Amino acid sequence: PMQRDAIACALDGRDSVVVLPTGGGKSLCFQVPALLKPGMAIVVSPLISLMKDQVDALAANGAPAACIHSGLTLAEKQSVDRAVRSGTVKILYVSPERLVQKAFIEYIRSAGPSFIAIDEAHCISHWGHDFRPEYRQLRGLRDAFPGISMHAFTATATPQVRDDIVSQLSLNDPAVIVGSFDRPNLVYRAVQRESLLDQVRGVLDSHRDESGLIYCISRRNVDELCGLLRGLGYKAIPYHA
Repeated sequence: PMQRDAIACALDGRDSVVVLPTGGGKSLCFQVPALLKPGMAIVVSPLISLMKDQVDALAANGAPAACIHSGLTLAEKQSVDRAVRSGTVKILYVSPERLVQKAFIEYIRSAGPSFIAIDEAHCISHWGHDFRPEYRQLRGLRDAFPGISMHAFTATATPQVRDDIVSQLSLNDPAVIVGSFDRPNLVYRAVQRESLLDQVRGVLDSHRDESGLIYCISRRNVDELCGLLRGLGYKAIPYHA
């Protein structure tokens, strides 16, 4: 739902803010027009792992994409540079810190960018749940690239966050596309915490031979709860930073 509307904005050169739930297909909304339009689309992404995942997926499907980040070797950077200069790259992923550098802006300008997509755009807002100061510097992109459209994508943006994204990026009369977050296959229950371990075991025991995920607020809580469950014979492992 709403992918067609988002894709149309990029193809038509109209600024947009696209809020679709996780798994709602946001990436396709800028990847499709990037492949269709002349020039190279720039995608701002906050994490190297996100860049790599998307570039690998695109490459596996024959789409000419690349990323520039601090984890590349010199040889890899030179390879990407040759591809960009030859015009074979259609989608280039970069970090917000790199894109605001004057020399890099000139480099991108010479490549003839088709549009700019800002992924995880809630990071630009003080009201967002994952504010990153370096995203604030992206406000200069409108002046640096006045002739191309800009598109903000996120899975989590309240009306206040959406307004802040529009303001910070100086978007021109943007289309604001907000999808539904209702997941009819999911059921939510809130239960008052009384005896944590007993309550968790009650859930696990009612779903025997199934897998599940338990979210804790800190790494220490993850390790402690995992240790307790393992001690009781549950097949549990911790996963965190």
